[in-house]
Formats: sequence, structure tokens, C-alpha cells
Amino acid sequence: MESNWLARYEDSMLGVFGAPSLVLACGEGVYVEDTDGNKYMDLLGGIAVNALGHAHPAIVQAVEKQVRTLVHASNFFATTPQIQLGEALREIVRGGAHAKVFLSNSGTEANEAALKIVKAHGNATGKHRILALTNAFHGRSLGALSLTHKAAYREPFAPLISNVEWIEPTRAALEDAFALGDVAGIFVEPIQGEAGVIEVPQDFLARARALCDEQGALLVADEVQTGMGRTGKWMAHHGSGMVPDVITLAKALGGGVPIGATITLSPVATAVLKPGMHGTTFGGNPVAAAAALAVIHTIKSDGLLERARTLGEQWMQRIRALDNPHIKQVRGRGLLIGIELDEPRAGMAVKVAQESGFIINAANPTTIRLAPPLILTGEQADAFTAALPGIIAKSYSEGEL
Repeated sequence: MESNWLARYEDSMLGVFGAPSLVLACGEGVYVEDTDGNKYMDLLGGIAVNALGHAHPAIVQAVEKQVRTLVHASNFFATTPQIQLGEALREIVRGGAHAKVFLSNSGTEANEAALKIVKAHGNATGKHRILALTNAFHGRSLGALSLTHKAAYREPFAPLISNVEWIEPTRAALEDAFALGDVAGIFVEPIQGEAGVIEVPQDFLARARALCDEQGALLVADEVQTGMGRTGKWMAHHGSGMVPDVITLAKALGGGVPIGATITLSPVATAVLKPGMHGTTFGGNPVAAAAALAVIHTIKSDGLLERARTLGEQWMQRIRALDNPHIKQVRGRGLLIGIELDEPRAGMAVKVAQESGFIINAANPTTIRLAPPLILTGEQADAFTAALPGIIAKSYSEGEL
């Protein structure tokens, strides 16, 4: 029974995530099933991870083949999937001749590597201020946590890196921060997913690039949640005209298999880390690399960039067309969507949606986040849209704020 599994979880697992609402047993496509046999449409996708849904044949076949061939080799050696993935990533990020790839195991590790690049660059140039944005989320390890804005995440582990400053994502705040000089680098999420799917203005990205060029600072684009086709382009910053010095990826890159990547694009960023300055035992693991290659190939072959673009826009339009009095705003890009409510009922909406057979997420107390697999169909999106008014109504009629 589900309750028995939940009790066993509580007995055996460190409670850093709180009590889980479900114990999932299996999944296929955009659906998952719990240990009691209940089926749910997964519109969270492992928080933007399961780009191809669950048990996709391309990932299954790639992982099974690689497991039968070579599981791990350590970084004393290279493997063919590792090299092929590096080549594929250089292509999709539009990196050019200077692009180099470091593979790790998660988004926080990808950002740790990027932070090391910025700090080493700052030490070499005598610049020590590091800028990040208000409401930023870059990870939970101590370095990435130092860049994360939410005080409740940081304060239990203080002191962290002391020379990080947060600025509002406005051109005026950006220019004021750079006017003080001494900037080693700036970290930017093109769309702040954990903040409630908030898009950073395009002119902010362009001005950040110009100021970094003027002052010799590095610009890091954290594409952990927004990269790999989530917004209808390989990278959310593509189309902005801004080319970062460093890109970080994870989540959808492995389609559910843990992997992260830090990609340097500029000659300066590429030259910073020398042999021995950074590393990770499992980074570039051939099984994870094989899964990532399968994800990239399938996104290309199945036209999933275009699907994310067109379906996401249609879906947002149809949710807006509900004209629900409790929906203040529907925002996002591609298949990363935020539905802002007029009261802090998002957490209750998550519970009601689950009872109705949908898995969604509360990015903050007022915002429902949708980040489904890129294989989602229009019919499946419409099924949620049709159910949404009832979910919202019940969320407002039950429970306390």
C-alpha cells in the first residue's frame, strides 16, 4: 500500500524534502503511476527534467546499450560518448571554435564550475565582485548557494562567499552596479523558474553583455532549467543577440539521467581553468553521456523545438481565454509556463490537481508552474486546461491560506 511505502520513506530517508505526496512506481510518456496503481499526467516533468517523458525508447535503448558496453571509466580516460556529447553541445549552444565542455552530474555542479571560472578570472585580473539577480536560484551546494538569493536557503550555512551582490533585473540597477567597477562576473537566468517563471528583459541581457565587454567581466547564462529546448529554442538566450562567456546546463540534458555541463564560449573563459584546478569523478560518465546524446538526437529528429514553441503559445492563449477571475497572469515561453493566481493558493492547487490526476508545481505561493515533457500533445494540454477552472475553484473553497 502507498501508506506503507510512505512510512518506510520517513523511517529511512533524511527529511530534507519534507514528506512526499506520492510514491511513484513507473511511467510512460507523459504519465506516471503510483504504487497504488493511480495514474497521473505529469505536467512538471521532474521539474523540467524529463524532456522526452518517461521510458522513452531512445533513452532506454541508449542507456541499455551503454550499460552493456562500459559503465564508468574515470577521468584518467576518455570515452566515445563523452567526446560525442562534447561535440554535440558545442553545436547546439552555437559555441564556435573557442567552446569547451566540462561535464558534471547536476545543475548545482555546473554552476559550481562556472563560479570557479569567474572567481579564478577575478583573481587573475584583480576583480572580486560577483553579481547575481534578485530571486535567483543557482543551486544548493555552498558555492552555488552563495549565488542564490533566497535568504532562508543561505542563512543556515553562513558565512558563504562574501563578495556576491544581488541586483534587480533592470538596466538602471545593472549600470549602477557596474559603475562601481571591480566586477569579475555576473550570473543570469534568462527566465527565473524558481521565482515564478519571470523573464529577464532582453535589453538587460544585451546591456549586461556590453558592460562585461567594457570592463572585462564574464557573463554566465544559467540555462539549467531553460535550456535543451524548454523554451522552444536550444537555449533561452538564443535570439536575444547576447552571447555569454559561460553556459550551464543540466535537468533536461539527460532526460532523467543525472548530468550537468559547463560550457565556455569565449577565449577568456576557456583559458581560465588549468589541469588540476577542477574535476569530478562521475563527470562525463558514458551512460549519462549516451542518454544525453539520445535526448539531443530525439529533439532534433522529432521537431520538439517547434512543438515546444507552438504548443506553449497555444496553451498559454487557451488558459488566458478561460478568463478566470482568479488568474492574474499567464506567462512564460515554450513549455515553461507560470500561472499567477490572485491569492496564495498555488500550494492548494497542487494538491487538488493531484487528486484530479495531474502533477503540477507551486513555484511560489501564488504561481503554478508547468514544465511538462516536450512530447506533450495538444490534446493532453487541453485536458488540463479544461480541468483548471475546477481545480482553481476547489483550491479557493477548501483549506486555509
